[in-house]
Amino acid sequence: MEDVIIIGGGPVGMICALGLAQAGVRVSVIEADPQITDSPRAAVYFWSVLEGLERLGILQEAEAAGVRKQDYTYLVRRSGERIVYSMELLTGHTPHPYNLHLGQHRLTDIAMRRLKAFSNATVRFGTRLQKLHQNADAVTLSVVTEHTTEELRARWVIGADGAGSTVRRLLGLSFDGITWPERFVATNVYYDFERHGYARATFVIDDGFGAVIAILNNEDLWRCTYMEDAALPEEAFLERLPQMYKAILPGEGPYQLERASPYRMHQRSAPRYRVGRVLLAGDAAHVTNPTGGLGLTSGLFDSYALYPALAALILEGADDEVLDRYSATRLDIFLNRVSPQATANKQLIYHANGGGRKLEEALASLRRLATDPEFLWQRLMFTKSLETPLLGHVSL
Repeated sequence: MEDVIIIGGGPVGMICALGLAQAGVRVSVIEADPQITDSPRAAVYFWSVLEGLERLGILQEAEAAGVRKQDYTYLVRRSGERIVYSMELLTGHTPHPYNLHLGQHRLTDIAMRRLKAFSNATVRFGTRLQKLHQNADAVTLSVVTEHTTEELRARWVIGADGAGSTVRRLLGLSFDGITWPERFVATNVYYDFERHGYARATFVIDDGFGAVIAILNNEDLWRCTYMEDAALPEEAFLERLPQMYKAILPGEGPYQLERASPYRMHQRSAPRYRVGRVLLAGDAAHVTNPTGGLGLTSGLFDSYALYPALAALILEGADDEVLDRYSATRLDIFLNRVSPQATANKQLIYHANGGGRKLEEALASLRRLATDPEFLWQRLMFTKSLETPLLGHVSL
């Protein structure tokens, strides 16, 4: 019997597993897909989550694969106004005064390769959860592979299996909230945005052609995410892409589309993130539209809170009340900080706040980022406020 089985081999699941394995916990990761999914998803790691990657010993490798950045631009498409600011203000206050841009599949791969070096850890792809039963002592899982059905047992289970979480469904938990009437299209594209004066993170504010544009590597690969009506046929999204690019991309130069992925957007959360011996983390617990990069940020902070708490419970006999605190604090942060801010971000970037007075008020606030250091500091500290203080501690 394992100490912990994690359902879901994305970044949150792998990070949880790596932290547990490093502490000495017996852990297995079960992933339904045959390999790490590499479709365009989250790609920004705020300065506030980098310390957690450093504790796990993977920050240096992640930075070598990605791009550090400090520069931001808000571009108002219709007026051409550019509001530019930098994260340099953080220098001297944190060892990592920058954000890291890197596709989440790359971080997942880095964490997985480190995890596989531990004799107390295993990773199984192509293994799908089918049933879950728990009692006072353990959780029994029925999983299906290409050839067999197996039963696995663990003292604890973490559901990190995404927005369509099988774990959450088997626990009978609701997923309360809304689904937006629009579709996001995340694209990876080779294009020289910097030649046109774009910062390495640029938010194009427009009610028709809003976009989030961010660099992914040092080879001119960028993420460009735009929005379209979800009533349009999803299977034909690539046919509409050139027209969207014509409106969004600056200049007339050629581009090379590397890959693209359409997806629906939600603001949803389970009512609690613990049911007995089963915990939820990341998108299995809560989902948000990705404007501003708060989805994976929340998931990483979930993992940073959860794996030390579980390790302290398993290895040092901490009271399992620590897991109730995990559930309560992470739920509160998502509902009262993450989801409202991500919603406000979407309304500004993709809807221009409806135009008129509301847009002007938002732009007046954004202009302060370039002129008011105290206001900028408060803005930069927001993602730090999404962190949960250490709930449990185990000596590594």
